[in-house]
Amino acid sequence: MDSVTELTEEVAALGQHMFRVRLPFVAELRSYSWEKFRADLIAGATVTLVSIPQAIGFSLILNLPPAPVIASVVIGGFVGSLFFSSRHHVFGPTSSISLIVAATIAANSSTGLTPLGLAVYLSALIGIVQLLSGLLNFGEVTKFISRSVVIGYSTGIGILLIASQLHNLLGYRVEAGQNFSTNVLQAIFDLGTARVYPWAIGIGALTFAIFWVVRKLRPRWPEALIGLALLGIGAKVATVYLHQVHFLMVRDEGALSAVVPAFAGFPFGPRRIHLLPELAGTAIAISILGMLEATSITKGLAAKSGQKIEPNQELIGMGAANIACAFFGAVPGSSSFARSAVNFQSGARTQVSSMLSSVVVLLVLTFVTPVFNFIPVAALAAHLIRVGFKMINWHQIRISCRSTPSDLVVFVVTLGSCLFLRLDTAIYVGIGVSLVLFLRKTSTPTLVEYAINDSGNLAELSDPSQRPHPQISIIHVEGELFFGAADLFQEQVRSLAENQNIRVFILRMKNARHLDASTVMALENLHDYLRETGRFLLISGSNPDVTRVLENSGLLQKIGRENIFPAEANATVATRNALKRAKEILPGEALDLRIFYDKKKT
Repeated sequence: MDSVTELTEEVAALGQHMFRVRLPFVAELRSYSWEKFRADLIAGATVTLVSIPQAIGFSLILNLPPAPVIASVVIGGFVGSLFFSSRHHVFGPTSSISLIVAATIAANSSTGLTPLGLAVYLSALIGIVQLLSGLLNFGEVTKFISRSVVIGYSTGIGILLIASQLHNLLGYRVEAGQNFSTNVLQAIFDLGTARVYPWAIGIGALTFAIFWVVRKLRPRWPEALIGLALLGIGAKVATVYLHQVHFLMVRDEGALSAVVPAFAGFPFGPRRIHLLPELAGTAIAISILGMLEATSITKGLAAKSGQKIEPNQELIGMGAANIACAFFGAVPGSSSFARSAVNFQSGARTQVSSMLSSVVVLLVLTFVTPVFNFIPVAALAAHLIRVGFKMINWHQIRISCRSTPSDLVVFVVTLGSCLFLRLDTAIYVGIGVSLVLFLRKTSTPTLVEYAINDSGNLAELSDPSQRPHPQISIIHVEGELFFGAADLFQEQVRSLAENQNIRVFILRMKNARHLDASTVMALENLHDYLRETGRFLLISGSNPDVTRVLENSGLLQKIGRENIFPAEANATVATRNALKRAKEILPGEALDLRIFYDKKKT
């Protein structure tokens, strides 16, 4: 009855937190002031300086015009901030999401939808999955995903981003959707045969140099915005005086315009329903990645700001943002580490800073759009390659590779999956491998035979032939005894039971945990095997959880209550009582069963 009551209370508590939708920024407005608005405006304007160059670069990855990517920054950033519990969390297109969406577009080119239509459809699916996950409290699931998976995945994304821009940096053209191997081999081949364009390489080198100089001399200045703006102005001047340039510019890939995002309609329809099974797996994978990114980013910033974060609110905010992006014909987005970090470092006080950033993006584009249209593609490629290198965190990689062999395997497998499999598949592979290794680690119970030493205390028996009484075996069981350990547990105990001279087996289960149906059946099989051969099974030191499982399953009644000895305050009392029971089972045997224990604990 107690277990039923506990389960009812847990379900009730879970139900109270489901389907809760809040607007945390409203509470911030109650104490809002001019000082906070000024800080939020400065932070929002600073985030804008990072957002615009990144958005143009992501449009290059997606092979789409910049407008729908900018719309994701404006619409998604504004809507997401309405729901985020974090004051510094910024939503928008990211390199990881852009790479997955680009690969998905390339793999589904025969669906009948345009590349932008496919991206918008995917944005709606991702938003629905994330919104429902947040409403159902699935945000807590991220704590069960190994950090090595996240590190391996982000490292893989960084390497893929670098590889995807090699052709733009070297100046040759490739088909959209090339995989990692093709990109790298093509770059090596073109370098080896000198099929590269000096203009592109020179612009890329100049871009890296400008970034380095600005970062060295003025670390707080937005080097990406300054570098790309200078190169855009330089390219504009070159087109006026040279009349003909030998390098590609943003306007050649799709002109950037300052257009206010407009409602584009509902992205679903009868003609698109067949895409749901094909894109559902990708949408779920991107949603999981979004959860991981949001948790990592917001908790990292909260550790510095001291703010309390609600993971489910961040998930609801991302879901609402992606759905809004779909309605306005924008590409999907996620949590942006770079923009969130800039928002925090710039002194943002509330979620209003992200809202103001969306407004400032439109204002900035109105005045400086011509400059961005003349940015060389090679310069954007250099910028994205630099972003890719920043995603490779060598310190975290070192920790993952050196901590445990399991972490090393998870990191390597996840990284390799990113490079050579589909990105949505890669995250499933990484999570699957980490769970398998975890289950393997926790499903190895320890079985050690104990005996009574000369002092009358329980101690490990190093040599079974030295057992004080050959007819009694005390086996200490320690570890997780859930389904993953059931077979191994049964095999180990069964091998000990092969000794026909042993008449009574005492399983000392003081440190056994998480018994389930599989383990109960293994114990039942052991009990039946021993009874068939005229022998007995006793259980001592069982904790309340183990005893409850034995009773609920009916095994306690089958073994007999007189053969079960629950744990007591003193660790040796239950085993002492079990040994007394063994004396009753083996009448006429002279058993010296002295056990000393601390009377203060009895």
